[in-house]
Amino acid sequence: MNKIKYSIISMTVAILAILNACNGDFLERYPLDQVSTQDFFKTSKDLETYMNQFYCLNSFPTFYGPLLTTGFNNTGYASGEGDDFPSDNAYNENGLSSRLLGTRTINDGGWGWGRIREVNFFFDHYEKCEDNLASYQQYLGEAHYFRAFFYFRFLKSHGAVPWYTNTLQTNSEGLFDPRTPRHIVADNIIADLDKAAQYCSTQKGNGYGRINRWLVLQFQSRVALYEGTWQKYHAGTPFAAEVSDPQKYFNKAAAAAKEIMDSKLYDIYSTGNPDEDYYNLHSTLRTYDGNPEVVFWTKFSVDLNLTNTQNYELMLPRDKSITKQLANSYLCKDGLPISVSPLYQGDNTIADEAIDRDPRFKQQIFTPDAVWQIDAAGNVRYYSEVIAMINDGTNPNRCHTGYQNRKWYNPREIYRSQNYEENPQITYRYAEVLLNYAEAKAELGALTQTDLDISVNKLRDRVAMPHLTLDNIATDPDWDFPSLLPIINEIRRERRVELAYEGFRTADIMRWAAAKELIIGKRPLGARNAQFPGSLTNLYNADGYLDPLMLRFPDGWGFKADRDYLDPIPPAQITMNPKLTQNPGWQ
Repeated sequence: MNKIKYSIISMTVAILAILNACNGDFLERYPLDQVSTQDFFKTSKDLETYMNQFYCLNSFPTFYGPLLTTGFNNTGYASGEGDDFPSDNAYNENGLSSRLLGTRTINDGGWGWGRIREVNFFFDHYEKCEDNLASYQQYLGEAHYFRAFFYFRFLKSHGAVPWYTNTLQTNSEGLFDPRTPRHIVADNIIADLDKAAQYCSTQKGNGYGRINRWLVLQFQSRVALYEGTWQKYHAGTPFAAEVSDPQKYFNKAAAAAKEIMDSKLYDIYSTGNPDEDYYNLHSTLRTYDGNPEVVFWTKFSVDLNLTNTQNYELMLPRDKSITKQLANSYLCKDGLPISVSPLYQGDNTIADEAIDRDPRFKQQIFTPDAVWQIDAAGNVRYYSEVIAMINDGTNPNRCHTGYQNRKWYNPREIYRSQNYEENPQITYRYAEVLLNYAEAKAELGALTQTDLDISVNKLRDRVAMPHLTLDNIATDPDWDFPSLLPIINEIRRERRVELAYEGFRTADIMRWAAAKELIIGKRPLGARNAQFPGSLTNLYNADGYLDPLMLRFPDGWGFKADRDYLDPIPPAQITMNPKLTQNPGWQ
């Protein structure tokens, strides 16, 4: 059966290859008319076949986790939304972000329209289908979702861009359209998602087949929250929307999230083991069937030649590491921040830091007592046995901050391979829904204790942390955003630790206009160097913390707040279409 399925998938991919589905620039348009529209798009099966191309990993990438599969880059992390490295959560020695450094040039901005053009080709032809709407409305919904998905990428990277609803040809007047105002682009994305939610199945399904209404609503809550906070926190800057109404987007984000919550189809995964459940959720092997938290996931199969190298890549840090800034964000078990909690044991060692902390600390960051390897015979090696090797300055795979990521890693050697791993990958999980809801309600000024109890506190229950309460928030002298309300600070903290390394942090910093507080002039720091004898002894600051950029960038990240929140429009595109205008700071 698997071989037959693989043959069908291979044949479908071969048919869709003539569309050059996963590559291309706007002006390098594909010969879509090679698919004969006289014979194709006649049946609902034709529409399904056409939409299958958008489920390839380049079009529908994982938002979480390290992978190495066809369509992914060779850093071990998914291209696109799949990591936190261009942020204050993580440090990648071999992939320093030119955006954070402020070293980008005007020619560094992308402008690829191939995927949007391919979706619009569907819209141009789907009405030729001779079957009834009920037989193909799922695929119509998917088309609306994917157009929204690809345009949201543009909204985040370039802001206002031309909005197209049909396939452009070489002589189309639309090639010379000006940029559609940002708020209209955002509204069109949300409208596409309204249509997608209307047409896509309401069935929960197996979570790895076709998208459903609930995934669409989760994505809509993400988009609306992004645009609402962008409009609120970029107000009065060159990045502001022409027409600003953040409340409208917060209401939409909260409503979309609440509909999912009210459906009762999803819940937070928990077995009642606060010291392992968060870790086990992310290190699940083979399948997420039946997991209540997973809205959508990518299934891998050796039989179908769809594999990854998750455990192989995560066994060593490979120059990637967590920052002290993230490590310090975890509360103590009394619900207080480390700046005021009597439970905090200091940071002379990572083992000390982990004592009486939010259990997610140890489930995200390797500590000496964590299991690092279980061989085929069942012999166990602990992280304490390999710390010296991993942090040795001569090790090309070293951990430059001392904080090695543990999330997604399963230590059993039998599941580790360069070629045959089948570890499933979460693409959407319910935790984000709860966090989007809480943040949107807080931004509206309408958050109640009941709202907290059905959202943030469900996440805290999984790890046995005290509930967040509106009337008893301890002042943290180290809040990232002291000018904002305490509840906003704590919801942002919860989002940071719950979704750490899952690809949200960079977008959060951009939508909050938070580079001044979190990035500019800062350097990614690590643990105290004294606990790693013989390691990077020349790369620690006066306080004894590992400081990998100390020599190369003593002034810290050089992000340019008047420019780097958006990418530049490629000058060649403006030359070809003078109606396009350049983004702020790039003139």
